[in-house]
Amino acid sequence: MEDDLPRNGANHVPLSPVSFLARAARIWPGRTAIIHGERRITYAEYAERSRRLASALRRAGVAPGEVVAALLPNIPQMLEAHMGVPMAHAVLCPINTRLDAATVRFILGHSGAKVLLLDREYAAVATVALNGVTNPPRVVVVDDGVEGAAIDAVPYEEFLATGDPAFAIEPPRDEWAAISLSYTSGTTGDPKGVVVHHRGAYLNACGNALSFGLSPRSVYLWTLPMFHCNGWTYTWAVTLQGGTHVCLRRVDPARIFVLIAEHGATHLCAAPVVLTMLIHAPEDQRRSFPHRVGIATGGAAPPSPVIAAMERLGFDVTHLYGLTECYGPSLLCAWQPELANLALPDKAAFMARQGVPLPTLEDATVIDTDTGARVPPDGTTLGEIALRGNTVMKGYLRNPGANEATFRDGWFRTGDLGVLHPDGYIEVKDRAKDIVISGGENISSLEVEEALYRHPDVMEAAVVAHPDAKWGEVPHAFVTLKPGAATTEAEIIAHCRATLAHFKAPRHVTFGELPKTATGKIQKFELRRSLASG
Repeated sequence: MEDDLPRNGANHVPLSPVSFLARAARIWPGRTAIIHGERRITYAEYAERSRRLASALRRAGVAPGEVVAALLPNIPQMLEAHMGVPMAHAVLCPINTRLDAATVRFILGHSGAKVLLLDREYAAVATVALNGVTNPPRVVVVDDGVEGAAIDAVPYEEFLATGDPAFAIEPPRDEWAAISLSYTSGTTGDPKGVVVHHRGAYLNACGNALSFGLSPRSVYLWTLPMFHCNGWTYTWAVTLQGGTHVCLRRVDPARIFVLIAEHGATHLCAAPVVLTMLIHAPEDQRRSFPHRVGIATGGAAPPSPVIAAMERLGFDVTHLYGLTECYGPSLLCAWQPELANLALPDKAAFMARQGVPLPTLEDATVIDTDTGARVPPDGTTLGEIALRGNTVMKGYLRNPGANEATFRDGWFRTGDLGVLHPDGYIEVKDRAKDIVISGGENISSLEVEEALYRHPDVMEAAVVAHPDAKWGEVPHAFVTLKPGAATTEAEIIAHCRATLAHFKAPRHVTFGELPKTATGKIQKFELRRSLASG
């Protein structure tokens, strides 16, 4: 058919998550959108404050496409930033609140941020970071009842008052326009700036809302940092469905139980370490609640003892996979109804898979790292996980070399190694750099970690390669024991040998606390560094 029908304002509108707030405020103006301590913000108020922020930024000289950085915890102002900054057609740059001043300085300089939204708690770090930025941003400080250093800045509420509460909520003309700039952790150099767009943010939020079962009745507890991949786009997804955001300034197991019980929280997302914290919280910190709570977790697959313990506590675990470069979650281990009656070990084995693409990701597969061809779906052939679709980043800011290495043959190469099962589910086996190659054999650190977690005294575990004169590399286990537990290196190794091929069992065990990122991911590069220096 010859198609000469043009796009127009009636049949084509650029996709942007700012439309979610306009819709929510229209449908549920009096509903509580945000809970923070004793504070309650309705959807009408949320929209008005976000409009004011957008207008204030424009009046402060922030032009479309310019960057507004945010060094904020999980508080209402961070949710307002996720709506108000893109409403101004500016680019939000959420900064990890646990970064050192030198890294914050790099991000502010590299991003060219015009404004910094700053929580008072981080004023001391920000002051050091700003010293040395060639064109420092204007600082707007948020006082959330937490003490911090003095800093030359305009108060957030005063800044908001300069904005127009009737500022138009409109998407940018081009949905490919950048909406956010997130910096990945730099392990061997400066962090890379991941640029994502309005279209992808809209779609990934839709995919998360659909896959995680969000609805107007949902009460979402913010255990996941909003600075991390824009809170996996749940900053937008919860608003899309008219749910309630419950803010949590910092992760505290006792507080999490209280908020679930008091507000009837139905959903939360967290790194695996948070699951461990909840499981091992003292009895006097726990609160019972009558309903089941959905908890989505990323990173390594939850070991079966963790899944069992979370189920006993009243949580239903959903396993996700994603990266900053794909807006957070891109795969989920979609449950199959006929598997409901499986025994826990079999259920855990299924849940170890990272799964299938979210409905809004075009495709995901496992490819041969050399040829680029899809590996056979046999559950054993190892390859690199590759993604493509509208929820893959635009690219790394001012880093053409990294973009060229990452985007190849129409795929985004993740750097994660996995297998493709006959039913189409993907299972991550390791990061490429985390595979232990011992005597020419590939050993998955995740497989060894699964065995370690089955030991009754182990609370957390991580495995990295230990240089070995004979084998080249052997597995080295770093283990955190449960409170009050006591075991030995020999006992840990014997336990692993009972369930793994002997060459896969760790040859060395180090006990102690494991280094983690702000989002609770174990920093294996720090463990490798400790071996290199020791």
